[in-house]
Amino acid sequence: MGHLDVKQLKSPKDKALYIHHLVKDLEALDIMLKRGLIEKEPIRIGAEQEFCVTQKDFFPNNNSIEVLEAINDDHFTTEIGKYNLEINSDPLELRDNCFSQLHLQFKKLLEKGLEVAKTKDSKIVLTGILPTLRLKHIKDDYMTDKARYHVLNNALKSSRREDFNIHIKGVDELNLIHDCVMLEACNTSFQTHLQINPDEFVDKYNWAQAISGPVLSSCVNSPILFGRELWAETRIALFTQSIDTRRNSFIHNEKQSRVSFGADWEKGTVTDIFRDHISRFRSLLTSDEHDDSLEKLEKGEIPKLRALQLHNGTVYKWNRVCYGVGGGKPHLRIECRYIPSGPTLTDEIANMVFWVGLMLGQPEKYKKIQEKMDFKDVKNNFFKAARNGMETQFKWNNQLISPKALIIEEFLPIAEKGLTKANIDKADIDKYLSIIRKRVNSNNGSQWMVENYRNLQKTKTNFEALQNISAYMYKHQLKDKTVDEWELFNPDENLKIDVSRIVKHNMNTKMLLVDQKDSLELVSNIMKWKNIHHLPVINKEKELTGLLTWTDLIKLGDKDLHLCVKDVMTKNLITISQEAPLEEAEKIMKAHKINCLPVVRNKELLGILTTSDL
Repeated sequence: MGHLDVKQLKSPKDKALYIHHLVKDLEALDIMLKRGLIEKEPIRIGAEQEFCVTQKDFFPNNNSIEVLEAINDDHFTTEIGKYNLEINSDPLELRDNCFSQLHLQFKKLLEKGLEVAKTKDSKIVLTGILPTLRLKHIKDDYMTDKARYHVLNNALKSSRREDFNIHIKGVDELNLIHDCVMLEACNTSFQTHLQINPDEFVDKYNWAQAISGPVLSSCVNSPILFGRELWAETRIALFTQSIDTRRNSFIHNEKQSRVSFGADWEKGTVTDIFRDHISRFRSLLTSDEHDDSLEKLEKGEIPKLRALQLHNGTVYKWNRVCYGVGGGKPHLRIECRYIPSGPTLTDEIANMVFWVGLMLGQPEKYKKIQEKMDFKDVKNNFFKAARNGMETQFKWNNQLISPKALIIEEFLPIAEKGLTKANIDKADIDKYLSIIRKRVNSNNGSQWMVENYRNLQKTKTNFEALQNISAYMYKHQLKDKTVDEWELFNPDENLKIDVSRIVKHNMNTKMLLVDQKDSLELVSNIMKWKNIHHLPVINKEKELTGLLTWTDLIKLGDKDLHLCVKDVMTKNLITISQEAPLEEAEKIMKAHKINCLPVVRNKELLGILTTSDL
């Protein structure tokens, strides 16, 4: 879709014309399959490296276009967010040291990107979800200024006809109503492509589905969003809900989201998979660049199936079917979309080698996997892995088994055999599969991040902790030391940047709130029990209306405790924005001789800043 000039599909005439081309594309694909025109060998691999562009203090930047233009390399391209970019690798034949070659290409391109980013006061970070993302970064004004992103946003909103309702529950909980698809920009992936022989495509696709849960459990790397500890791979839940065109009241009638694992095992041919997608998901976009695919075939040309590719670009299966034309020859690929970016480039290549090895090494006993395993068990394995990572229990061959046992005892030997059969260099096989083995025995990105986040919270605010984690990942992302060797780090030796602090760095967000109609006797006792000197007061709309202080209670004495909070609270409050410099907050508190500043956005209370916080 990124190469097409797209527009929203609105008028009946446009819809009819687009569907006409879409049906012809399906017919052309069927003909190519029957005539044996789809390339069977050599098999090729490729990958897409998404990454975040940050400011020098590791908060999201909004200058990706400026960085992209300065890099001036066709391997780099835009993403939906102004703080995201993507690198597309060159396709490589699956043989010899192709994975080392791919590793080297990405390293050179990332180093080039890092050098150029420095000239724009920016950094590049490999991570599934950037820890320092905040709610302001998912607004429309952070969407990349390219027509196709705005067209897609309008098309999805038009189809849904109401805001996106995000609810993710892990250790913490996230409830969010949002009005655009910019939540998609939170997710950055390392998308892996493997060319598949058309004669065995459906069986291979089903095998890709079967192995998804165990593979994901080993490489989860996105446990934190907006400071909340959610799923081991929060991207899975977030992406599913952020591109959901189903209205909340109709979800029970529509079985699948556009982002999905699938509803059942696939059957028939690859064209049947595309037909199923077209039947389930209505077309949202169109383009003026469609060809008559059947006419091209009659002339002996290979069609690009533009209408089909455009539709496929708005159906986001975690294992996605892809059609492409390279060197004048058509081919089919499976795109593995669930592997996150980071935390190191070496970890990413190891994930890819593991997945490709499993795909190539599918043993005879797992051929026609759809006849041997229940699809619901496979789907459940995937979402359990996304939630719990290595703490999952999988159902495999009708038995419960841990990820560690399944990966070490069965999956790694399968991957090794598959790679050996494909004549991959033994040095590459040993190097990258040993990383998976060590990671399974140590910790993956998600486990490392959660452990450090909890440790940092003992001495740092959440805001500082997330900044520290981002800084550590940045420093180590291109080094040889992989995440299985990462341990708890010392924040004072990690984040050494000369940046001005803002109120959000020091404010306290873990606070008790009381209602203005609450009993003063109850609230005064709460303040004694909890040793609290300042209590924010809100109304039924959750708006800040006052502040009850220990001084207010001392002035009152022991009388009139039958009153309610609003009768006694301080109403004319001095407040501050979370974006204000910390020095400004200190000056205000000294000038007004106060020990507490409520931090607000409009009338919403975000936190409290006290003299002890300073």
